[in-house]
Amino acid sequence: MFKIKILDWYIIKKYLGTFVFTMAIFSIIIVVFDISERLDDFIRHEAPLSKIVFEYYAGFLPFYLNFLSPLINFIAVIFFTAKMADQTEIVPILSGGVSFNRFLRPYFISSTVIFIVTLIFNLFIIPETNQLLVEFENVYINPKTDNTKMYSHLQLNKNSYAYIENFDNNQKIGYKFSLETFKGDELVEKTTADRVLWDSVKHKWRLENYSTRKVNGLKETMINGSTKDTTLDMQPVDFEIYDNLTKAMNMRELNTRIKKEKIRGAGIMDELLLEKYRRFVYPFSAYVLTLMGVALSSRKVRGGIGLPLGMGILLSFVYILFIQFANMFSLKGGLPPIIAVVIPNILFGILGLYLLVKAPK
Repeated sequence: MFKIKILDWYIIKKYLGTFVFTMAIFSIIIVVFDISERLDDFIRHEAPLSKIVFEYYAGFLPFYLNFLSPLINFIAVIFFTAKMADQTEIVPILSGGVSFNRFLRPYFISSTVIFIVTLIFNLFIIPETNQLLVEFENVYINPKTDNTKMYSHLQLNKNSYAYIENFDNNQKIGYKFSLETFKGDELVEKTTADRVLWDSVKHKWRLENYSTRKVNGLKETMINGSTKDTTLDMQPVDFEIYDNLTKAMNMRELNTRIKKEKIRGAGIMDELLLEKYRRFVYPFSAYVLTLMGVALSSRKVRGGIGLPLGMGILLSFVYILFIQFANMFSLKGGLPPIIAVVIPNILFGILGLYLLVKAPK
């Protein structure tokens, strides 16, 4: 068990202090630019000020700060390390008998703090704040004038299949509903209804003007009725037509949706898995970019901190762009989601190790 010494505390305070300060600067810049872009939407859809502050920006800021955290982390590391090198602080540290690997220890302690905080946010906090953001966006920024999903087919379990000709997401009402239950390859029961309504109090579906046909060999029975409450393994969210819903699911909801998608095959499995893996893998960027940042900025260069800072910003943008390309290849090109999520950290981790080997010791 190692002891944290004065040198460690000195670098940790510089690292985390610069990271928090950079995060605050980015927060102000993000809000200012977003207000200038979204002001017309807020006015046109008459968004209340309280909802803008406590719903939209309460969800917007955590999401984008989390998304830009690799860039912020990289800039913070390069800024204070290059400044230390420019003020000739690193040379006496290494000349005093401290190895370069020992010099890296406080960096990775700080990276671990950022990793843990980012992981907690990804798993527990960001999904909740995203829920606020998604609900606001779908009402006041990108509302759907026609919120009806047509021709929905769902496999509820291995024996039951549901079909709804059209589903009104505003009213939570489906029209031309049918439910077929099979035993092997044989149809044993079929229920049809003119309408199916979601009861948010009972958490059940109500069938209106329904008929149930039961088949037992050569015998058939028919049951007709006006209304009937029933429990079905589907929710109104299964018929949502917005494309920003996965980021607002907590881990329990996401795992449940993945389990259902394995049965239903609605074509969104890659999107769900990508969201799940991203929440666990994304925080590792703290280690990868810290490694690269120290390797790039630990040497004193002419011109001060401008050159390493510029290189750091360029590489961090390339890193974020590479993540977006990998995600797109996963969603559109058939690249397995786990590879799409892991490969940016692997490639840039290798680059970081290479830069570290070439860094002056």
